Amino acid sequence: MLTALLAGIPAGSPVTERYINARLRARQGGAGASPRQRTEKDEVEFTAGVRDGHATGNPIALHIRNRDQTYKHLPPVHAPRPGHADLAGALNRGLTDARDIVERASARETAARVAAGAIAAECLEALGIHVLGHVVAVGGLDVYCEPGSDLEDARTRREASELHALGAMTAQDEALALVAQAKKAGDTLGGVIEVVAVGAPVGLGGHESPETKLSTGLAAALMGVQAVKGVEIGLGFGSAALRGSALQDVILPSPTGGVPARGGNNAGGIEGGMSNGQPIVLRAAMKPLATLREALPSVDLTTGEAAPARVERSDVTAVPRLAIVAEAVVALELLRHVRRRFGGAHLEEVKAAMAAQRQRMDDTLAP
Repeated sequence: MLTALLAGIPAGSPVTERYINARLRARQGGAGASPRQRTEKDEVEFTAGVRDGHATGNPIALHIRNRDQTYKHLPPVHAPRPGHADLAGALNRGLTDARDIVERASARETAARVAAGAIAAECLEALGIHVLGHVVAVGGLDVYCEPGSDLEDARTRREASELHALGAMTAQDEALALVAQAKKAGDTLGGVIEVVAVGAPVGLGGHESPETKLSTGLAAALMGVQAVKGVEIGLGFGSAALRGSALQDVILPSPTGGVPARGGNNAGGIEGGMSNGQPIVLRAAMKPLATLREALPSVDLTTGEAAPARVERSDVTAVPRLAIVAEAVVALELLRHVRRRFGGAHLEEVKAAMAAQRQRMDDTLAP
C-alpha cells in the first residue's frame, strides 16, 4: 500500500475522488507501459482530512492499495542495474542485496504523488489556476502542439492520445511506431514533457534568497521525479544562444489599465525567481529507462565478479506517464507557494487575499 500525508490544504477546498482517480488512471495509461500498469488499478482512499468531498483543514491521509503484493517473495538483487539507484544505494547502506533500494526507488511511488498532486490541482482550479502536462517529444521525434489558454480543452485532447501528446496524429503515429520498434528490440526510449500553468498570480516565490524562489522549487520538484535528467523554464537552454535584446520580454502599457502587458513569454512566466503573471512554462527531459530486456554488464556484489545485471520489469517508455507525474508535482509546488504568499485557513480566505492583491496592483497602477 502507498500512503501519503498532505498538510496545508485549506478547509473548504474540493477533494473529489473521481477527479483524483481520473489522474491516477491517466498515469497508468499511455503507450509503452510495463505489465504492472495493467496489473494495478489505482484508486484513492481517504482516512483523514476529508469530509463530504471537502478538505477539513486537517492533514489529509490518503492510501492507494497494491494488487501486486509480492515484495517479500521477490529474489535478492546482487547484480545492480546500471542507471538505477541500485549500486550507490547498496554501497551507501553496506548491502550486497539491493532489493530494498530497488523497491523504494521504484517509480511506483509516483502514484501517491499523483494523488496528492490532484488534490493540489483541484484546489488551484478553485482559485483560478490551471495546470497541464503533455508530451513534447518521444525518442527524438517531435509531437508538440501548443496547448493554448484553454487547458481543460487541451486536457481532453491529451487524454485521447496514447502518448499524452497534443501534436498532429501523423507525428504521433510515427512516434508510436518508434515505441513499437523499441519494444521489439528490447530497448527503451526517453523524451521531453512540458507543464503549463495559467492563472498564477504575480509574485509567487521570492527574490530574497535562493530557497524562496519559485524557479528553485519547481526545478527541484521536476528533478525529483525518477529518470528526469534536465529541466528548463521558458526558452531554457535555448536562451543561451540568443542576444539579450532578442530574449527579454519587453514591458508594454496595458490596453485596459492595470498590470502592464508583455511582448512575449521567453521567461516562461518567471522572472527573478517570481511568477510575473504570464503562463508558467516548464520542460523536463527524461532519459531512456535503464532496465532493458537484455541484461547489461554488472558486478555481483557478493563476489566482486562480473555478472549480468538483474532484469526487472520496465516500461519501453515512461514519457507519457511523466507528463501526468510532472503535472502533479508542479501543482503541489505551486500550491505551496500560493499558501506561503496568501495564507488563509479557509479556501474563501485565500480567494479574498488573492482578490485583494489584484485590487492593490490595479490601484497602484491607476492613472
